[in-house]
Amino acid sequence: MSETALHALSIAEAGRRLRDGRLTSVGLTRHLLDRIAALDGTLHSFVLVTEERAMADAARADAELADGTDRGPMHGIPYALKDIYDTAGIRTTCHSKLLADNVPQRDSVAARKLAEAGGVLLGKLATHEFALGGPSFDLPFPPARNPWNLEHVTGGSSSGSGAAVAAGLVRMAMGSDTGGSIRGPAAYCGIVGLKPTYGLVSRRGVFPLSYTLDHCGPLAASVEDAAITTQVIAGYDPADPASADRPVPDLRARLEEGVAGLRIGLPRNLYRNAEGLIPATTAALERLAEALAAQGAIVEEVTLPDYDLFNICGRVIMIAEAYAIHEADLRSRPLDYGALFLARVAPGAALSAADYIQAQRLRRELSEAVNRVALKRHDLLLTAMALGPAPRFDEYPADRAGPMNIQSIPFNVTGNPALSMPVGLSESGLPLSAQLVARPFEEALLLRAGRAVEKITAEWGVKAAPPAMEMA
Repeated sequence: MSETALHALSIAEAGRRLRDGRLTSVGLTRHLLDRIAALDGTLHSFVLVTEERAMADAARADAELADGTDRGPMHGIPYALKDIYDTAGIRTTCHSKLLADNVPQRDSVAARKLAEAGGVLLGKLATHEFALGGPSFDLPFPPARNPWNLEHVTGGSSSGSGAAVAAGLVRMAMGSDTGGSIRGPAAYCGIVGLKPTYGLVSRRGVFPLSYTLDHCGPLAASVEDAAITTQVIAGYDPADPASADRPVPDLRARLEEGVAGLRIGLPRNLYRNAEGLIPATTAALERLAEALAAQGAIVEEVTLPDYDLFNICGRVIMIAEAYAIHEADLRSRPLDYGALFLARVAPGAALSAADYIQAQRLRRELSEAVNRVALKRHDLLLTAMALGPAPRFDEYPADRAGPMNIQSIPFNVTGNPALSMPVGLSESGLPLSAQLVARPFEEALLLRAGRAVEKITAEWGVKAAPPAMEMA
């Protein structure tokens, strides 16, 4: 078995090999730790590698599997966590000076579920400070870099998660998504990113950015890997006020059933005139729509409200809630924040209660337009994710927000599940992406369609890994 094959194994295939004796979790974990040591000095995806914990987790998984104890498909599988997920006894910094020495006493719910499922924790991953803004160079750790080209950003705020998965340092990494922070890095790094329905995954123990927009979910190397992870972390948590008390279906049971008979809406008005849209993105979306139709889907144009309405609605809510979360520290320790985070959150002090209430009213109208109009007739939406490839670092000013050529925030506003998928490469050799959206709590259907897209793009020859990382 070649080393390249080892770190490229899917979660399901690695699990099969762990169970039939062709692979040990200790061997897989050691390989990935060595790969991190070899590659992450330039990628900066990890802020902390938990080698001792990882090897202990792996040894325990091997012993349990040998003894007949099987905790499910994540048993013995390495993973990593965005550094806003609390980990008992392990530093959780949010990439900020303010929490540089923060060591939680208990795990976040998602971290606990992954541990209970027998997963192997490799470490904590870079993020933009408190999951907002970036990339920044005035923080305790350097920003993560894009494995496809180190001069380009990964997107944020789950920046380390996107880089680590794309580089084959880990097959799956947990992220969070308030305005696109799972799907943005997935799009820029050429991997799969799933933002589950609001309330499907508990956010308890994950440092909040915006109480009513935050979602937790995986960045993964494949749709099936995302499905396996989401199955583990989903479920009702009575201690999370936003958690949904409903059963979680089997997310892999119908993964291979394709899209025949599904109605897919194509909201071209959302992205057609967007600043930053490149012709290659439009061409990839149209080609994908044709391919899905050829497989039996009914693809037709739909009209959604203007993107600017979703964007201003989400931004007002996000900044108002972020300011409320950070108000005490912003007043007492403002200079301990990075310049970019401070510049983005400080305007929250000027937002009024009326501004916030009007944004929440608009939010309801936008959610109705998506769920009671567009998704009443259609099973899914196919739309743009990133409008073009990842920008260069030197396109970002140090003290204010840089290019934002992603269209993810509409489905934070509405809470719908949304999936970012790679669909090709730009002329510069960087990934292009598309986004699928489903009705609330229809992750199984969303992932099924995502698997169909994955098969289509595989036939197109879409590369699954950065060329430089394939050789490492």
